[in-house]
Amino acid sequence: MESKKNIDVDKLLSSRDESTKKASTRSLDISFNELMDMYKDGELNITPDYQRLFRWSEGARSRFIESLLIEMPIPPIYVVEDEDRKYQLIDGLQRFSSYLHLRGELDAKHLDPSVEKGQFLELRECDIVEKLNGLTFNDLPTSLKIILKRSYVRVEVVKKESDGMLRYHMFKRLNSGGEPLTAQEIRNCTIRMLSPKFMDFIANMAEEKNYRECITNISEKQEKSGFGQELVLRFFALKNDRESFKHDVTDFLTEYAEKASNGKAPFDYEKEEETFKKTFLILKKSLGKKSFGRFGVRDIGSNFSVYHFEAICTGLQTILDRIKPEKEQHIEKIKETLEKIKRDSKFQSATTGGGKNSPGPLGQRIEIVSKGLSGLQL
Repeated sequence: MESKKNIDVDKLLSSRDESTKKASTRSLDISFNELMDMYKDGELNITPDYQRLFRWSEGARSRFIESLLIEMPIPPIYVVEDEDRKYQLIDGLQRFSSYLHLRGELDAKHLDPSVEKGQFLELRECDIVEKLNGLTFNDLPTSLKIILKRSYVRVEVVKKESDGMLRYHMFKRLNSGGEPLTAQEIRNCTIRMLSPKFMDFIANMAEEKNYRECITNISEKQEKSGFGQELVLRFFALKNDRESFKHDVTDFLTEYAEKASNGKAPFDYEKEEETFKKTFLILKKSLGKKSFGRFGVRDIGSNFSVYHFEAICTGLQTILDRIKPEKEQHIEKIKETLEKIKRDSKFQSATTGGGKNSPGPLGQRIEIVSKGLSGLQL
């Protein structure tokens, strides 16, 4: 059946051909031992943000090593070539890091238990060659050591001549599947391929002391997965580009980070830092760690609601210039007003239940905060 859509075939093919020209790649077969030597010599790099995404269990690492020993096929590894012709790993972190741990070359202090260079993987949970369990690389007979050293993997190289945006999109797509990474973990790696400045700024703001106190009630799991940084990104995206939020908040945040990083969205770093710090100084002084908690039976609970975060942070911008944090009466009025808003039935309706993560309810809850604050006599 022929499509009824009107398609300009020439433009479609031309666009495809133009994109293809931007990609310059080659395939190499390299042993894991060679890759390790390249890594030790600084010719193969893993960025710190990407390395922190290594999270295979010791059992998973061991079963990968077992796969190499019995010569099972393994997926390729992807790298990008920089101007100095060094390689940066963009896919294959779990496998390559497992080999580094086997050889005592892994530095992964973020793991629990942590791993440092000089610590060798003790194989466990191998279910095909069970006699491997309990052994380290140094315990293996010479023949098996050689098999591991000479185990080859296909390495797909995105050459330095390739378009920068193409390399960015390749990393993003390769790392959107496989290990269950959060959107912010992927952003921390991918956006830096466009420019590191914006994401470094987000990371720095996420450590600001007043901000940290206001988000004290996020969970440990959320903290480890980069949620604190994602909230900072959400703050600036909603403040500066809310009209671009149409459907999915994850895509909205990623697209804003892209625009801020590549210059398509103006971003005055000095001014934005001042705004961010003033916002959270006011919130720290007024509600502190209860800034984004829901109102319970008698008081604000010790919980965290992202809907409260969005509404209060964005709504507060309406009168930010009028607030003087050093004046106690200003802080007291902000505190009383925000507590009143949290008790408001319309606000509670816009911040609880399903279906609230869309432009309509978002606009409603921000509007409630904005109106509630704009009438203050300061």
